[in-house]
Amino acid sequence: MGGTALLRQLPKVDALLAQPAVASLADEHGRARVLELLRRDLDALRHTILAGQPVAPRELEPEACVARLERALAQQAESSYPAVLNATGVILHTGLGRAPLAVEAQTAIADASRYALVEVDRASGERGQRDRACAALLRELTGAEDACVVNNNAGATLIALAALAAGRPVIVSRGQLVEIGGSYRIPDVMEQSGARLVEVGTTNRTHLRDYSRALDAHPETALLLRVHCSNFRVEGFTKEVGLDELVRLGRERGVQVMDDLGSGCFLDLEALGLPPEPVVSASVRAGANVLTFSGDKLLGGPQAGLIVGDAETVGRIRAHPLYRALRPGKLTLAGLEATLKLYRDPARARARIPAQRMIHASLESLRPRAQALLTQLSALPGSAELIETASRIGGGSYAVEALPSLAVAYAPADVEAGAFAARLRRGTPVVFARVHEGRLLFDLRTLLDADQDAALAAAVRDACA
Repeated sequence: MGGTALLRQLPKVDALLAQPAVASLADEHGRARVLELLRRDLDALRHTILAGQPVAPRELEPEACVARLERALAQQAESSYPAVLNATGVILHTGLGRAPLAVEAQTAIADASRYALVEVDRASGERGQRDRACAALLRELTGAEDACVVNNNAGATLIALAALAAGRPVIVSRGQLVEIGGSYRIPDVMEQSGARLVEVGTTNRTHLRDYSRALDAHPETALLLRVHCSNFRVEGFTKEVGLDELVRLGRERGVQVMDDLGSGCFLDLEALGLPPEPVVSASVRAGANVLTFSGDKLLGGPQAGLIVGDAETVGRIRAHPLYRALRPGKLTLAGLEATLKLYRDPARARARIPAQRMIHASLESLRPRAQALLTQLSALPGSAELIETASRIGGGSYAVEALPSLAVAYAPADVEAGAFAARLRRGTPVVFARVHEGRLLFDLRTLLDADQDAALAAAVRDACA
């Protein structure tokens, strides 16, 4: 059929709007939206015909137009942030929202989504400090004199530098001028804060005398800054100055010390065979005046920037004009408070906070679930095998260290593994997995529980169909 004949077969918009199914959709979703989608669909068909591309006559029938309209409306109604089954083996997966929240945090956020006690003192009825509960917990858990909360650790670093060092030098080791995801660079943040960067040492070796000489050259220095290099490691002929040495020098010279921990950690993970990660309470005991770290990485809570330190320093930060621009909302504070409460009992934190539970999970605890998933996937077209693999903590924490894990390696029948992975990402629930050597690896460490294992098996079954 020629293009002119096909154009004549295009249905009229008014005729489509008169269809009972379309009228019902217009009542549900609004006439303006339905009208726009119908016009867009017809314009696309017209463009395809005029371009000389093939169009089946059945695609021009009103029933086909209505079906496409229904699909378009359904697609618009879908959340852009659906829940995901994370079978990648990366625990703090930045692309998947980093740490999944504990049930206690999810409940607290749901409760706070209604009216919530945010900036009103319960006893007096007067206006209060919105992060008062989280600040009290941070003082309790870290031993710091005071604390406050902003929206993320980049914000925490920015406001601390702006409040404490605007227009004045800040001394940093060259080996700590890091860049993390999203092109977040310490020198750029420092420039935006108004502080003046003074680099000391070399990429791989910095000595205490380097800081001392820089202080001689810049007596107006505001801060000695240590930045924890959590997303990379320099090995070999290296030297860094410890926080205790930096604090001692700062006290001798009357200069404050700031410790940017990046991924804040409350639990010592060395027992798992992982290298030492700075524990927040240890840095407080070492005497840093102010420390900044994330709430959504190793801590396992919602995205937040946490600031702890001595009362005078934290008070200056809280009083800075940027604080209002960076302060978090009630949902973040509710989820963070619930997460912090779990750390009052380290064993409870390891059991209830998903990120910590995944990090601490043993191979033997994963094996029964892995066997059950293997049984389900073995019944599907293709082949399945239980293998030992390696998980990563991710999220800017432990850049090179791996945790031994178990995965079910699945090779689908009659379809390439990458194409099958794309099917899983488009399905419901959304599934993310690793593709390795022509097979999909479903890592049990990052699936939250047996219910998610079963949902994964069902998603693979649907993708096979």
